[in-house]
Amino acid sequence: MFYKLVAKFLFLFLFFLVLSCSQKGDNSGGRSTITLVFKHGKIAGDPELFRQIIDRFEIENPGIKVKDEVLPASTDEQHQFYVLNLEGKSPEFDVLSMDVIWVPEFARARWIKDLSHLLTDVERSDFFPGPMQAVTYRGRVYAVPWYIDAGVLYYRKDLLRKYGFPPPKIWQELVTIAQSIIMREPDMYGFIWQGKQYEGLVCNVLEYFWSNGGDILEEEKLVLNSSENISALQFMRDLIVKYRVTPPLVITAIEEPTRHIFGNGKAVFMRNWPYALNIFEREGSAIKGKVGVSALPSFPGKESASTLGGWQLGINNNSRHPEEAERLIRFLTSPEVQKALALTVGYKPSRKSLYFDKDLIRVQPFLIQLHDIFMKVRSRPVTPYYMMITQVIQPEFSASLSGIKTPEEALNSAQRQIEHIFQVEK
Repeated sequence: MFYKLVAKFLFLFLFFLVLSCSQKGDNSGGRSTITLVFKHGKIAGDPELFRQIIDRFEIENPGIKVKDEVLPASTDEQHQFYVLNLEGKSPEFDVLSMDVIWVPEFARARWIKDLSHLLTDVERSDFFPGPMQAVTYRGRVYAVPWYIDAGVLYYRKDLLRKYGFPPPKIWQELVTIAQSIIMREPDMYGFIWQGKQYEGLVCNVLEYFWSNGGDILEEEKLVLNSSENISALQFMRDLIVKYRVTPPLVITAIEEPTRHIFGNGKAVFMRNWPYALNIFEREGSAIKGKVGVSALPSFPGKESASTLGGWQLGINNNSRHPEEAERLIRFLTSPEVQKALALTVGYKPSRKSLYFDKDLIRVQPFLIQLHDIFMKVRSRPVTPYYMMITQVIQPEFSASLSGIKTPEEALNSAQRQIEHIFQVEK
């Protein structure tokens, strides 16, 4: 662990040293300093490390200061902040960090600037296709991918090895393995995931839909109540009540509680985002060296699918300093800064080329596996109406998992409500 920390900070030292040496002095031309306001969610890890990166931008751009302001942790609250301020044409912030599901909505409302000119064709090809699709609306790019997330399967590789099981490729294999191990290992859960009524539930459910050949929209046609989706949602309920490998507590669980359960050695399998692996491999972790990561399973004859997560950077259409805001976005999404963020706070780069970087692979060898997963990641419906869709499907999915409705009843209800939304919006 010590050499990994040394490698991280040695890299940061060299990174900042190289940038410092390349600095060509004050080129502000006597202009007064301007202040860019950068709104974003809480930065993982030590915020001082991120502030050092911002300080380096200010050194490179002596006429610009950056005030980074942290929004509430809840993405719903962040979305509400942006909607109220952008609709009100507030110029009080310049750069904003956006969830992947917000970009089409904000672009359609003309709240954020068209940034197509920021990325050449070569640069666009360096980003994973999923994030690029998410930031594109009607053929134009309205944000630049900052870092990427995707659902992955964590498993106790020591326990699978002990009982002679390979990582599961099919959902039913996961059930069989989990049942076998928890019979022999007391006080363990088989499989935990995020089932509370919130956006994370949608991410989880879609991974079952897609891996069973289902979807929500197909070429703008609503297909929510398909037989594939009904059987996939039934399987999720069966994990709790029929197979008993998932505890009922998951219907109130989000990322961190499930991460703590798995991190305390109390579960065989867990679905979560890649950020957790850095935590599991820290000194003092109860499962250090015992964790494997793989793509999520699928249903027979179908392909594995992970929901795209991550954050993108855009510019407020009412910013007083759009050119300077573009400079900040170029800097924060550059290969050098994405690499620094990966080494310090653990954010996974949105640029494909960094997954072959020797420095990163030395410290985080699992990046090689993540590359293949990220190449196949899928977006939630890329539509300006997504926030209305998710407000409908969240309670319906929750009702099905809780046993209040059958999967068919829940999906038929959601189908009718969303069809009505589409008719009204047209």
